[in-house]
Amino acid sequence: MHRVHIGIGSNLGDRQANILAALQRLRLRASIDAVSSFFESAPADGATGPAFLNVAAALRTELDGESLERFLRDVETAVGRTSTTRLEARVIDIDLLALDGAPRVALAQRPYNAVPLAEIAPEFSAAADGAVGMQKLARSLHFQSNRQEEEPDVRLSLNRVGVSRVRRIVQVEIDGRPHVFNGEFTMVADLAPDKAGVHMSRFSEILEEATLDVLATSEKPARIERLVEAIAREIVRSQRAIRADVRLRADFGLERWTPVSGKRGEETYTLVGIAHADEHGTRRVVGVEAEGMTACPCAQQMVREHSMHELMEAGFSEADAARALDALPGATHNQRGRGGILLGVDDEHADAIRAEDLVEIVESSMSSETYDLLKRPDEFFIVNKAHHNPKFVEDVVRGILARALDMYADLPDDTFLFASQVNYESIHKHDAFAEAFGSFGEFREELRGGRYVTSKTDLAAWLGTRPSSVLVP
Repeated sequence: MHRVHIGIGSNLGDRQANILAALQRLRLRASIDAVSSFFESAPADGATGPAFLNVAAALRTELDGESLERFLRDVETAVGRTSTTRLEARVIDIDLLALDGAPRVALAQRPYNAVPLAEIAPEFSAAADGAVGMQKLARSLHFQSNRQEEEPDVRLSLNRVGVSRVRRIVQVEIDGRPHVFNGEFTMVADLAPDKAGVHMSRFSEILEEATLDVLATSEKPARIERLVEAIAREIVRSQRAIRADVRLRADFGLERWTPVSGKRGEETYTLVGIAHADEHGTRRVVGVEAEGMTACPCAQQMVREHSMHELMEAGFSEADAARALDALPGATHNQRGRGGILLGVDDEHADAIRAEDLVEIVESSMSSETYDLLKRPDEFFIVNKAHHNPKFVEDVVRGILARALDMYADLPDDTFLFASQVNYESIHKHDAFAEAFGSFGEFREELRGGRYVTSKTDLAAWLGTRPSSVLVP
């Protein structure tokens, strides 16, 4: 491990927030042993712009000098620095001041670096002697009141309190490769009757810390279910909650080719991760949502029956009319649909669940998949395929269940499975919806013996939480 001292400065935007964001990013590849107070000073060396805020930090890292310099530049970019022009105002600036006790004299002796550095590393204090123009600031405003921990006016517990629609950029594995997503988190915890509220800001802090911890772990690739599990576990610990639930939804793309013209494109799907944590541990599920289309079997059957009468009145025999109708796709109304699947497995089988396989299960259960880009031959192919493969919304859900049971036939009976489909109707003013849930063992029992298992395991029961529509996609 290398001992490193750095200086961090900012004179644009929310300077303190920029420095704290840089410190968070640095934890991805380094341990932070000490951080100085904040020091404010006018721009030095001919630089222009607002006053700078500076700190020094002591780190430990396995990175050598060259790799460390690259990492520091990456952190600057991640925090928001876009220009490296000398003497320009900047959102963030990180200087490597000393490596393994050897100072970089030109940088370490500058007052805006030397004074903060001397506070945490007395061995470098000589460089700070006689420095002027540096004003030490409090790290932040401190308040003694803590309303959240006080008793509320009405002493009743609440089941779910937290934050929703928290958007973060996350990087997780899809198709065996890391992908960057714009994810949306929901994070909630229970609230005891003697506490006025939860610490809302703490949810965002937990999210940042858990994301960095999970992504920094090299033992396993980052997976969405590991991320939400880590966040849920930390909410229980830091909020002193009995239980916590976390959900992440993130859109991702998979490479696809149109069925006839072979045009390459990227289709968008939604990745879903849900986790529950309590004093007994954590459980999680992972899944996807995908769009496709369905053709209505009922309307198609009525059109066929009407067409049979029309053909026979026109002089066709019943056999010839039936042969003609068998050869042609029957007219019916179509609807765009959105299907979903969730799977819950233990750690031993987690790597068997791949998002691209789940997408295939959902798409193939509808009348046809759909594409953003379609040439005329592709359009014909999809319409023809869908009308030769009509599906009720119930058929789609049963298809998702059957395909999942077949694809993951080696998974144990306690594996959780959830399937849903909503059809955005074209001729009705309502949508059609169906869903099913249960353990693999319960579904296998129905398939083997035809017995109706009337009480199946739902998502809340499998996770160990209470029923909640918020967590169901």
